[in-house]
Amino acid sequence: MAENRQNRTELKDLGEFGLINHLKQQVTLYNPSTRYGIGDDAAVLSESEEETVVSTDLLLEGVHFDLTYTPLKHLGFKAVAVNVSDVAAMNAIPQQITVSIGLSNRFSKEAIDELYAGIYAACEAYKVDLVGGDTTSSRAGLVISVTAIGRAKKEDVVYRNGAQPGDLLCVTGDLGGAYMGLQLLEREKQVFLSNPEAQPELTGFDYVIGRQLKPEARTDMVHEFKESGVRPTSMIDISDGLASEIMHLCTNSEVGAVVYEEKLPIDEETLKAASDFKIPSATIMMNGGEDYELLFTIKQDDFEKLKNNPNVSFIGYIADKESGAKMVSKGGQVIAIEAQGWVHF
Repeated sequence: MAENRQNRTELKDLGEFGLINHLKQQVTLYNPSTRYGIGDDAAVLSESEEETVVSTDLLLEGVHFDLTYTPLKHLGFKAVAVNVSDVAAMNAIPQQITVSIGLSNRFSKEAIDELYAGIYAACEAYKVDLVGGDTTSSRAGLVISVTAIGRAKKEDVVYRNGAQPGDLLCVTGDLGGAYMGLQLLEREKQVFLSNPEAQPELTGFDYVIGRQLKPEARTDMVHEFKESGVRPTSMIDISDGLASEIMHLCTNSEVGAVVYEEKLPIDEETLKAASDFKIPSATIMMNGGEDYELLFTIKQDDFEKLKNNPNVSFIGYIADKESGAKMVSKGGQVIAIEAQGWVHF
């Protein structure tokens, strides 16, 4: 969060309305459904025949992020991406967001500009409109709350409770990278605290560091499902770890699941980091959070439509409720799946 104090503009010199007007000037609108954005008591969105999907996430300094190694621009992008990911997990297209922040006087206008540069970059990447929010003072560090609003046809919306025995269990992308990125950053933080002159040893780990600091929401899959003629029977994004999300799908759909360790996708860089930390790859793939990939189920008849999609891995199948949720290891051992990822309280 280092900045040149000679070029620092104190927030008290701007005031709340001055800060809002400053941020408003940089907003670009991308969707015709946005009738009116920042500048009134509330945003105005046009009516339509579609369902509206709304998701909110709260990010707290010291709980969800550490500014010792998290650039503000990356944080702004991530704050939007994690909310957009929830909308994509409903098979909906995100269109608007609101952003509320709590700030202490240790932040300057230039620091907030960095944070919002990331927010604007995410708005451009996902073609969502920033239509409002709130700013307030905080005595407990930086607080960011983002609400994402999306839309989908009623028949296209996907919930967590639609999986049926016999459905195929699928995941996008690869797993465990964000978790290993966090381990590397935390390791280097401890080295820095003990020796501020030490240089970070992160060479060769750009991918996993990026997975932690700037995750990408899989909004692309919403379009790919439509183009392929596939409607998942259930879906959830992977924020708290694959094992936790599998349990969510099983609980909500009242089913069991069988997952094959050998089918779980992992990047070579993630494998190397796991080896350096002497952590079993299955552990990080099943329990590492913040990958923001999509876990979903499809009917067996839809396998042919997605089998050649490079973004999709088929990792198992849905079983009956009495079977429970299990993983078959590479050695053939059957292991009960337990949620061991992020614990919120």
